[in-house]
Amino acid sequence: MIKKPLTYADAGVDIDKSNRLVNQIKNIAKDTFRSHVMSDIGGFSSLYSLNTSNYQSPVLVSSTDGVGTKLKIAFMTGKHDTIGIDLVAMCINDIAVHGAKPLFFLDYISMGRLNNDTATAIVTGIAEGCKLAKCALIGGETAEMPGLYQEDEYDLAGFTVGIVDDDRIIDGSDIRVGNQLIGIASSGLHSNGYSLVRKICFDVLKMDLDTHLPELGKTLAEELLIPTKIYSETMINITRDLPINGLCHITGGGFADNLVRIIPEACSIVIREKSWEPQPIFTFLKEAGEIEDLEMKRTFNNGLGMIAVVPEEAAQDVFERINAMDEQAFFIGEIVDRKKDADRITWE
Repeated sequence: MIKKPLTYADAGVDIDKSNRLVNQIKNIAKDTFRSHVMSDIGGFSSLYSLNTSNYQSPVLVSSTDGVGTKLKIAFMTGKHDTIGIDLVAMCINDIAVHGAKPLFFLDYISMGRLNNDTATAIVTGIAEGCKLAKCALIGGETAEMPGLYQEDEYDLAGFTVGIVDDDRIIDGSDIRVGNQLIGIASSGLHSNGYSLVRKICFDVLKMDLDTHLPELGKTLAEELLIPTKIYSETMINITRDLPINGLCHITGGGFADNLVRIIPEACSIVIREKSWEPQPIFTFLKEAGEIEDLEMKRTFNNGLGMIAVVPEEAAQDVFERINAMDEQAFFIGEIVDRKKDADRITWE
């Protein structure tokens, strides 16, 4: 008796479906292309022509990141068209802190079983994020990996490259005592702390995603899927002609871990806690989970997604410029001399 020959599809990997997906997403990606893109979607690699005519000594800046367990909310809701914006934001914001202009973006999607509708929705979100950041989605990889992921689950990773002139790199080395801290509002939770969020909402409170929360003015699902804000255009605008000594993306680790990454050892930070009002979701989580203050500060962005450190004499100009770009800016603190054995951050 002759057995039926086995195929890759029998093992759970459908090459034909993958090829159809590439054709589906080509036009989505092409909508983000700029004149420097030299290749089409679907090749072995991607080509990008680097125009350095506007730079004296160009430096490439790169970052790679994921979305973390915020993906679980997308799985639970079946809504996959915004999670790609989060992916772009997490990478782009990390190069924006150096004053870099984003050039291009690549994505990696790994699924237990390839679902073309889900993958197309994800890529649509990624393309939207690239449009917001004014960079090109020039390539990526979609892998079907049965046995490694649950059938209806996936993981995402992103990679971006930007450019900045060597003498305009922002790295915190110019931060001095007396510099002012200007915080820029986040859109909400962004993409950090979701393991704790899920524990509070689903394990402790036993909530459903479609529960409407009056204090938030929306359902839990709507709140948790608000995309991460992309700050690159704002950062490019203010660094173009205003003195910016440091920029900090408030991401994993919250205030506690991120601000000290850019502050010189000889300096400390004073933050005025009442100088801005976090979105209601942070108060809700703090009270529902009985979270201590320090834990909030090292887990969430608490309403501020980006912080600029600027000379005192330029602070008002930076503040007004940010607000003029439809962002919300707040004077939140200053840089002070660090006393011996003093904490790096003091809260007032």
